[in-house]
Amino acid sequence: MRNFLALVTRNVFGLVGTLLTTVSAVLFVTLFALEQAGFHGGPYLGILAFLILPAFFVLGLLLIPLGVFREHQLERRARASGAAPPALPVIDLNRPRTRNVLLIFAAATLANLAIVAVATYKGVEVMDSTSFCGGACHSVMQPEYTAYERSPHARVACVSCHIGPGANWFVKSKLSGSWQVVSVAFNLYPRPIPVPIHDLRPARETCEQCHWPSKFVGDRLKVITRFAEDEANTELKTILLLRVGGTQARRAHGIHWHVDPANRIRYRADPARQVIHEVEMAGADGTVKRFLAPKAEQVKPVDQEWRVMDCVDCHNRPTHIYRLPEEEIDLALAEGRLDRGLPYLRREGRRLLQGPYPTREAAREAMGTELTAFYGEHYPQLAGSRQEQVDAAAAELGRLYGANVFPSMNVTWGTYPSHLGHTTAPGCFRCHDEEHVTADGKAISQDCSTCHSVLAQDEKEPDILKRLME
Repeated sequence: MRNFLALVTRNVFGLVGTLLTTVSAVLFVTLFALEQAGFHGGPYLGILAFLILPAFFVLGLLLIPLGVFREHQLERRARASGAAPPALPVIDLNRPRTRNVLLIFAAATLANLAIVAVATYKGVEVMDSTSFCGGACHSVMQPEYTAYERSPHARVACVSCHIGPGANWFVKSKLSGSWQVVSVAFNLYPRPIPVPIHDLRPARETCEQCHWPSKFVGDRLKVITRFAEDEANTELKTILLLRVGGTQARRAHGIHWHVDPANRIRYRADPARQVIHEVEMAGADGTVKRFLAPKAEQVKPVDQEWRVMDCVDCHNRPTHIYRLPEEEIDLALAEGRLDRGLPYLRREGRRLLQGPYPTREAAREAMGTELTAFYGEHYPQLAGSRQEQVDAAAAELGRLYGANVFPSMNVTWGTYPSHLGHTTAPGCFRCHDEEHVTADGKAISQDCSTCHSVLAQDEKEPDILKRLME
């Protein structure tokens, strides 16, 4: 062992390489053992243990042979006379010293390969973890990670949707992530992060690993609960019969007609996909129809893109869901997170949520102060007897504000609209506006009954709901 260490540490390259490899290996094994014992230190510890330390370990391994090579070069130059040294070293396995050095080298190589293999596996595991995606770049990803944690997909790993199965997209994502690391390190990222992501993998290769449009068939009843801005916070119901449609042993119809494999729809839009300039529909019989918006031909090619329609063109916020103030407060009232017994809470809560406030901390403080002042002025008896409920309501309003507004990233109410529906953003009406027409004057219909029927709208006790519950 002494001979081996003397060989690899004769010069500065070998010495530094040996030190790097040894220290990195010891720290890596220690942190790996701690993780196996149940200790988890968050995304940054994982980055240190399975990305940074292995990089230093490999760097040390590269420096060691470089040092040995450098030492041989110096020895050759020192021989000013005599025969030239052989081009390759002579390895005589009959010599015990040579055999011992080779055995030590082989054992060290196997240990190094094991460490690199484990580090590679754990490094991929760390980079694919939700905590790495959402927690490592905290300031950048805070809005999206906050929305993700309260979404229907909160138990689905980020990579399941953003990368999907297969090595090809894994490599693409890591190459793309390299520039993101540089952007974060040098503060080059935009605020807010622009959407949509134009190089996102097609939904048919990610979303449809779980969700099959062909299985979402028929009609579905949707009950929407909202509250009036009166003293009693009156509960109102809207009942819709959604024509989800789908394709199962019959021709596609309804909403999921758009993703029927027999129909190929593509559109030309601005980079934000908010303004649709042209829609092209290729039917099962091979016919192609082009629907142009007014002045679509005048749009410069640099300001548009062609895209084949898929799930995320309507379900554009399936996980990172942001809501408007009235949506948040209606949902909180319906779920009991806000006390409906507090007079005018819906009205005052919506007003307080709209702000604006310089920071999220200032928003929480202002909401508590203003809500207490409102009930103290208009309902002094209630303010004294139900101050705990008032404080709880103010805290919940602050939480709702903090889940949607992030001043450091210029994210506020409505920054990221949802295209699912057409009540809070154009959504369906981006195409279904009666203004996209073919050359022979046929328009994309705006007939609401194509997608749904309204069975009740903002009613206190809808008859249809009573009949369904009998």
